[in-house]
Amino acid sequence: MDFNIYMNDVVNQARNEISQAGYKELTTPEEVDEALKQKGTTLVMINSVCGCAGGVARPAAAHSIHYDKRPDNLVTVFAGQDKEATERARQHFVGYPPSSPSFAFLKDGEIVTMVERHDIEGFEPMEVVGKLQNIFEEHCEEI
Repeated sequence: MDFNIYMNDVVNQARNEISQAGYKELTTPEEVDEALKQKGTTLVMINSVCGCAGGVARPAAAHSIHYDKRPDNLVTVFAGQDKEATERARQHFVGYPPSSPSFAFLKDGEIVTMVERHDIEGFEPMEVVGKLQNIFEEHCEEI
């Protein structure tokens, strides 16, 4: 099997999984700037093809938003794929090193906190859901 075809399938599946969960895909620096300057709360899922992204982070991204409180905006960038968009997003996460997969939580365009790879890898999806929902509980309005 051609490795590039295989990787395209993996990437497309990862993109579809997070988009179907309700996250808007940002593929350019301009889209990132527009999305991250919005008022209200924004959750950014930094997607990747690593095992902990597929096994933990993407399921957590999908399940965490089924909660009484959730962010106003759900967006995603894909590390290693949409490199310029991911780099631009990371410029908004001042004080946090690059990490993928991860989640960044912003309020009115300012970084509030992150759930970094070390908070995801080695944990069960429901543990990461709990971490995200704790952030939502503290910073989001009821829907």
